[in-house]
Amino acid sequence: MTLARLAALHGVVPSYSPSPGRTVEAPDAALVAVLAALGVDARTPESVREALAAREAEAAARLLPPTVVLWAGEPAPAWARELPEGVRLQLATEQGERVDGWRPSRSAPLGVHRLRATAPDGAAADAHLIVAPPRARTPGERTYGLLVQLYSLLSAKSWGMGDLGDLADLAAWAGRTAGAGFVQVNPLHAAVPRGEGPSDPSPYRPSSRRFPDPVHLRVEDIPEYAYLPDADRDRVRELLTEAARLRDGVLHKGALIDRDAVWDLKRRALDHVLRVPLGPGRRAAYWDFLAEQGADLDHHATWCALAERHGPDWHTWPEPLRDPGSRETAEARAELMDRVDFHSHLAWLTDAQLATAQRSARDAGMPVGLVHDLAVGVHPEGADAWAQQHVFAAGMSVGAPPDAFNSRGQDWGLPPWRPDRLAAVGYAPYRALLRGLLAHAGAVRIDHVMGLFRLWWVPAGQPPTEGAYVRYDAEAMLAVLALEADRADALVIGEDLGTVEPGVREALDARGVLGTSVLWFERDWDGTGRPVPPERWRTDCVATATTHDLPSTAARLTGDHVRLRDSLGLLGRPLAREQAEATAEVAEWTALFARLGLLPGGGGQGPSEEEEIRAVHRFLLLTPARMVGVWLPDAVGDRRPQNLPGTWDEYPNWRLPIADATGRPVTFEEFTASPRAHALIEVLRSGLPRTAPPGARPV
Repeated sequence: MTLARLAALHGVVPSYSPSPGRTVEAPDAALVAVLAALGVDARTPESVREALAAREAEAAARLLPPTVVLWAGEPAPAWARELPEGVRLQLATEQGERVDGWRPSRSAPLGVHRLRATAPDGAAADAHLIVAPPRARTPGERTYGLLVQLYSLLSAKSWGMGDLGDLADLAAWAGRTAGAGFVQVNPLHAAVPRGEGPSDPSPYRPSSRRFPDPVHLRVEDIPEYAYLPDADRDRVRELLTEAARLRDGVLHKGALIDRDAVWDLKRRALDHVLRVPLGPGRRAAYWDFLAEQGADLDHHATWCALAERHGPDWHTWPEPLRDPGSRETAEARAELMDRVDFHSHLAWLTDAQLATAQRSARDAGMPVGLVHDLAVGVHPEGADAWAQQHVFAAGMSVGAPPDAFNSRGQDWGLPPWRPDRLAAVGYAPYRALLRGLLAHAGAVRIDHVMGLFRLWWVPAGQPPTEGAYVRYDAEAMLAVLALEADRADALVIGEDLGTVEPGVREALDARGVLGTSVLWFERDWDGTGRPVPPERWRTDCVATATTHDLPSTAARLTGDHVRLRDSLGLLGRPLAREQAEATAEVAEWTALFARLGLLPGGGGQGPSEEEEIRAVHRFLLLTPARMVGVWLPDAVGDRRPQNLPGTWDEYPNWRLPIADATGRPVTFEEFTASPRAHALIEVLRSGLPRTAPPGARPV
């Protein structure tokens, strides 16, 4: 019990409930390992007692936690009510104002400020004060949008994968022609570059969540491209020819999207383009960008330059270079300044093209525009893990405990942030990545939003079953999220699918974070088990038929997803049983669609697959959901998932172009001319009421 108490005092959860009425105790070895990652020695009974006494003494003597939250317009929070009598507060706002004798009952501007508490006996404590709006914004009108993995959307101008030029075109077309209100994309975070083998294609294991990946650049849209000298222009034309061959291989010859090959071509082209001198105005804009991004960009670009010389895994670099603050790293940065500037320049260009894409969306009349995706973590070998070692837990990986869907649990290979270190620095890394992501977005989607409350930590070398949950200060995490979204005038969407701890959805809803509702999961699990009728769906959500991790709607309706998993040996039960259950599930839903008059009747043949897909989306329109999302491949009948969880080499995850029902890749130009796509879009365009839901705060 002493170990469990020590763990709980440090936010490590001694037990958890994978299902109602069932409690699982975390192994003692897991608690000891997780505590060690938090800087607490719990290896022996004596060290546990000493650590427990130290923690309790610290809590008793502390006037203020390292970070505290004040929700604007709400009553004084618990930390303020619990201050000892006679404590005097001094507030230093981020706007430069200093207020002596400040009280939490008085107003304070939104922002992250410094608070100093002084007791009558002279004891003092400093804290970060987050003042946040009580709720994030919600859509002012119901809207629908398109969900797409950008790399999969190839146009006639793409270099073998979709790019930011394609995104701007998609946003302009979707807003002007399709009447869409948003386009949601996969994480565009910077990836870990290729080492000896191919790079990790998953957009959910990035090198950095702080900066986007320049592989998404449309090279020809860079202003300096127009001023290439003749010799450089000839070389870039040769690269364009190679890019066309890459694109042709994907679209017409069955090749997979090869991110590494695309980047190799673009990097060589950018070497030429970036030799063109910037004009005075462009140069001033670049310098402003460098000043705005500060040390974060300096570290990121330095990591990129060092990775070119020493390989992408910083753990294998010469030991002094593993410390971003060492003298040797500073010397290496100076020596590699040309490459550091090259990567800083790429970050600026990518930021500019993201701005253009969002501007295209808003100019096309979209009330939201781009919805960017925030991955749950970063690759342990990447730039963020190197630059932010002080806030990452060494020797730990994020995952999931065993549940009804995966008896072995999951290890995602992502190092977790230390909640204590985040609080100590006022959540600065979290604030910075949100601000960067929201700079050119109308909304942000938080992958695995439950991670704002707790994450499953797995000690290195141990199976996921031997982990433990670690709690984060959810109030502070939500306050930062609401604050940065308010500053960007943006919405917040949480991916809250799967097992969710009691109270989490309610807490998210209270702060204006929209949830995610996927049709096939919306069943009365606590009662009949039948599909939930549309009027009983929640309002504050994005309603959709599928996601990048799930079967496409066509695959689910036809049973292709079961056959695919069977062909890869992924079924845990006999094929016939899986097929029977899948068929019964679809039949239940289509029967509901028919009762609601969403499927055409008569003819004796039954509805076609296309008609059923349109019925699925008519159903989504009947729900009160504030936002309805359409998986772009669904519009052309694509059967293949973009990612098949539980596979690696067995399936081409994250490397497939959008295709039609026959598996033939479909270009963006073909998509916009597709009668099938237009028929589905017309369902959404004409069937979505434009009235504002009750309680909406307009964007």
